[in-house]
Amino acid sequence: MIRIAILPHLQIRDDGPDAGPGLDVSRLVTLLGHIESTGSISQSAQAAGLSYRYAWGILRDAESLFGGALIAKTRGRGSALSPLAQQLVWASKRIAARLSPTLESLASELEIELKKLVDQSGPTLRLHASHGFAVAALHDFLDAHQVRHDLKYCGSLEAVAALAQGACDIAGFHVPIGEFEQSTLAGFAAWIRPEKHLLIHLAVRSQGIFVRPGNPKQVTTLQDLCRADVRFVNRQPGSGTRLLLDLILAARGIDSSRIEGYSNGEFTHAAVAAYIGSGMADAGFGVETAARRFGLDFVPVLKERYFFAIERERLQSPALAGAVAALRSGSFRQVVDALPGYDGSLTGTVLTLEEAFPEDAGG
Repeated sequence: MIRIAILPHLQIRDDGPDAGPGLDVSRLVTLLGHIESTGSISQSAQAAGLSYRYAWGILRDAESLFGGALIAKTRGRGSALSPLAQQLVWASKRIAARLSPTLESLASELEIELKKLVDQSGPTLRLHASHGFAVAALHDFLDAHQVRHDLKYCGSLEAVAALAQGACDIAGFHVPIGEFEQSTLAGFAAWIRPEKHLLIHLAVRSQGIFVRPGNPKQVTTLQDLCRADVRFVNRQPGSGTRLLLDLILAARGIDSSRIEGYSNGEFTHAAVAAYIGSGMADAGFGVETAARRFGLDFVPVLKERYFFAIERERLQSPALAGAVAALRSGSFRQVVDALPGYDGSLTGTVLTLEEAFPEDAGG
């Protein structure tokens, strides 16, 4: 089965008249990342698949281009990254976190077109979903089990609208547990109907505030985001997390216009975390997994349930059978459970809307 990967490529060059070829930053950043972890240039070169001499050549070329040191020797700790090198590493993380979902969606579209040309048999599952780590894990799991699928990341509302319009087979969306459940669910009511759709439970996950390691600004509540010394980075308009945060702030009487950076939107939870980790913001809002993966602290606010919506009559269809079997497998449940901030105990459970939301069944 054909699988395509599209990877971001970062190149930096001097724009002077006598400038040489640009510097491929990807290999440099890989080397710097290993140095940051090990404190050893020789070990890092080996881990990056480079000779020691070649690794030093990359470092010297980069230092010449930037006009500053990338490596500093520290007593008893070997080699450490300079602030310039740290910023390069974080810039690479931000680029990957911001672009990966878009590139994955484009790669998936290209795969489908190529498969049509070579006339591969078998149906292809069309999956539209709000970005999340369990969704990304499902993408990898379906790949490993050779379940043909086309994944497009989009906001929750866009996903369920696509399902209602026949543009996808499965739509991923999330709903908070507790006081904001009914108002959030109401936003999906035009697209998801009890008589037409079923839900597959993906996971329960924790949403909260991302803060820098050690929480230097002492951000412990959403009200703290209004302080003048706190810079915030948000999710993009239309995302389920952005809509959820809007609801919470309105219920708490917090004016979002008082939050510096509230209009700044990133496409994924990981991009929000990378933005904060690089020092460009002090706080964000998203799922716990992203905070943990980028070494941030996390202040929990609420839990939410993530579902996949499907049409009732297509539950046993050939296009959905492989994906439904994967979702209901014990091995995938273990994958979800291993994600920080995720609970996979109900992963794969098929529910009616009335069963998933009994208090809202009459609405």
